[in-house]
Amino acid sequence: MAISSSKGWTSTRISSIACRLFFFLIFLQIPLFRVPCRSGTCTTPVHVTSSQLIASDIIPVPFVKILLYPGAMAHGLVKNMTIPSWNKLVDIYNLTNVKEAPVALDLKRLEVLAGSYFCVAGALIGILKPGRMSMFGTLLIVWGLVKEGILSRPVNTDPAQSIYVYPTMLLAVVCAFASVKYDIKKAMRTPAPRPTAKPLKSSSKSKLK
Repeated sequence: MAISSSKGWTSTRISSIACRLFFFLIFLQIPLFRVPCRSGTCTTPVHVTSSQLIASDIIPVPFVKILLYPGAMAHGLVKNMTIPSWNKLVDIYNLTNVKEAPVALDLKRLEVLAGSYFCVAGALIGILKPGRMSMFGTLLIVWGLVKEGILSRPVNTDPAQSIYVYPTMLLAVVCAFASVKYDIKKAMRTPAPRPTAKPLKSSSKSKLK
């Protein structure tokens, strides 16, 4: 009993730590990739999600700023020890003219866009309850980057517009998979055999008569 309980505790603790690491990776906006988007160049799922939310007017701009501000504050403190202004967040992320940008930029990278949505939502939900949303979102982003960067063989050779994957993407993948709680004991448990119903002897004899 002690061994099984310690295994369950370890699995829960690993999942909890992975969820927190994934949360910080997403909302502190650690660069994971580089793709062209409506705001120019996006390097984080939060940036991709925010540009799409503002362009489509799904939610008000102040709620989008709530998503952007933790990462903007972290980057400001690291670069020049300053806290960015709340009113200038849209300008900092070049989101002022995203509504005029062509929709084809999003349609061309639907996997990255959908994966970014899942990653942002999964990072939020994972703090309360670990789930598989972060893993699905990360896999969608990886597939979108691989499909465009390797399989499509883009003609564009401009470094500023090319697809790039940062080494931190590997850390995000590991955290996303580790955040899912796997119950190995439950998965390997074989179901109990079901008893088969046998006809009563009296009823079988009556039918023969």
